[in-house]
Amino acid sequence: MFKRFSSEEVSAQNQVKASVQRKIRQSIAEEYPGLEPVLDDLLPKKSPLIVAKCPNHLNLVLVNNVPLFFNIRDGPYMPTLRLLHQYPNVMKKLQVDRGAIKFVISGANIMCPGLTSPGGALDEEVEAETPVAIMAEGKQHALAIGFTKMSAKDIRNVNKGIGVDNMHYLNDGLWKMERLD
Repeated sequence: MFKRFSSEEVSAQNQVKASVQRKIRQSIAEEYPGLEPVLDDLLPKKSPLIVAKCPNHLNLVLVNNVPLFFNIRDGPYMPTLRLLHQYPNVMKKLQVDRGAIKFVISGANIMCPGLTSPGGALDEEVEAETPVAIMAEGKQHALAIGFTKMSAKDIRNVNKGIGVDNMHYLNDGLWKMERLD
């Protein structure tokens, strides 16, 4: 999704009204209860919240020109990897084995066998169509953020095909864009 993403692809930046800002804060608080204590620091009520519109129905939520969250169409808000590295326990985690790391970092979707092999790990509570952090065997930080196509139980049982869509990964365009100026 962000493979060749750059600041030139932003078609519009709009400062949102207070009511829209409240809705964004509320949906983020519902999706990530672990962020509740620091939500006022991340999305201050007094500082302007900017939504940048990009191609493919993608929205970036910016505070002080720093992208913090993104969503597609009206889907759930997902944190950027930089934010996830600061607060690593806000998302459910799936772990891929060592063999999958180079493919995930180059933008490939996460296949079921990479999650069910001995180096992989599944959180059984993960449902279909849920944002998840993709961890790597032997690594401390997340290497990607994905959106599950099937539940963890189905991933384990089917063990074939794409289990998680790769939305945002290390060294993609959004990772390289620390600020949107």
